[in-house]
Parts: sequence; structure tokens; C-alpha cells
Amino acid sequence: MTETNNDLLRAKINGETARMQWMELQRFFASGAMIAVSEQLDLVDVAVRIAADDKQAVQQWMADGLIGKVTDAQAQSWLESNAELWAVVIKPWILVQREKMH
Repeated sequence: MTETNNDLLRAKINGETARMQWMELQRFFASGAMIAVSEQLDLVDVAVRIAADDKQAVQQWMADGLIGKVTDAQAQSWLESNAELWAVVIKPWILVQREKMH
């Protein structure tokens, strides 16, 4: 992917990122299409790499435990706390991330 295409993709994804309540996202979790992104990573960077099919980066993040399918425990915690998450769609996935604590 050229740098210009990468910049355009990044801008598009950034514009599609939104804060959403967990209640609005639960149905995507139930369908198994939700990926949790660690607060250590930038949600847009991860989305760009997935969209660009960067298997090496994605496999490394998975091996390091930085991305993975949302667990039942995460879903329960987010439900109980009425969490607001950052979310973006990279078909067929919904990527979600807790807000970074400063």
C-alpha cells in the first residue's frame, strides 16, 4: 500500500470511529464479530493494519495479547459499568477499545 493510500485509509477510518455505549454494541459481541484492542495500542492504527491485511502485525498483537475477541468477562464488566467504548467497523469485525485513562 502506498503512503498516500495509507493516509487516505487512515483518514477514512478515523472519521468512522465513534464512542458508543456497550448496550449499543452487545449484539455484535453476541454474533462473535467483536475484537478488543488494548489501551496500549492506537485503535485507528490497528484498524488500518487490519484493513490493509497486515497479517504479521495482527498476529504479533494477538500473540502479545494486545488484540483478541472480546471475552465473556469483558462483556460482563462493560455491561455492569455501562461502559462507553471507542468503536470502528472493519468488516467483518467491530473493533472496540476502552477509553485510555490519563
